[in-house]
Amino acid sequence: MAEAMGLRERKKLQTGLRIWRTAVELFLERGFDQVSVMEIAEASDVSKMTVFNYFGSKEDLVFLPMEEHFGDVARAVRDRQPGESAVAAVRRYFLEMIESRDPSIGLSPDPFVRQVRQLVMDTPALLERAFLASRQGEQELIKALMDEGEERVPAGLAAALLIAVRNTLIEEHHRRASEGESADEIAAAAVDLAHRAFDQVENGLGGYAVRP
Repeated sequence: MAEAMGLRERKKLQTGLRIWRTAVELFLERGFDQVSVMEIAEASDVSKMTVFNYFGSKEDLVFLPMEEHFGDVARAVRDRQPGESAVAAVRRYFLEMIESRDPSIGLSPDPFVRQVRQLVMDTPALLERAFLASRQGEQELIKALMDEGEERVPAGLAAALLIAVRNTLIEEHHRRASEGESADEIAAAAVDLAHRAFDQVENGLGGYAVRP
């Protein structure tokens, strides 16, 4: 019975992955707005209802596999060790993602991942979805800090800084990838860059960009 359940789950996962990959390939080829869900279903050899059983909306066909990562910073803070600061927790988590070459921070060797990102950047509806998901992740982080007794304004400022430093580092990874660097080449410099970025958050901006 356990083996049968395992097989069904694997088939379900494979079907979802096939639908997602087919949808994104069609979006990349013709544009997000020019592809219907019915066309995706036919190309995936499933019914339209099956597509919606796996993905609740057309936007989900792009975002569902990646949307959980918008809450990474909040999870790092919620799961941190006793005595560990919020900045230290997010730094540690980000360094672990560099070590594992996590695609969600721009370190995938697969060009398809970068194509998906470019699709989002080029499609207003998807870009809005990304903004809303990022905003939700920021609110989750604020709530996590406030649940521990932090005041709203300092929590909001801390959340904005922590998410901004993560996003800035990811943008740099994508920039370097677009210029032809491999994931390993980017990762080789990413650790030092991450340390310097998080050091800047930890030390504040008091001595930053003092005009000579």
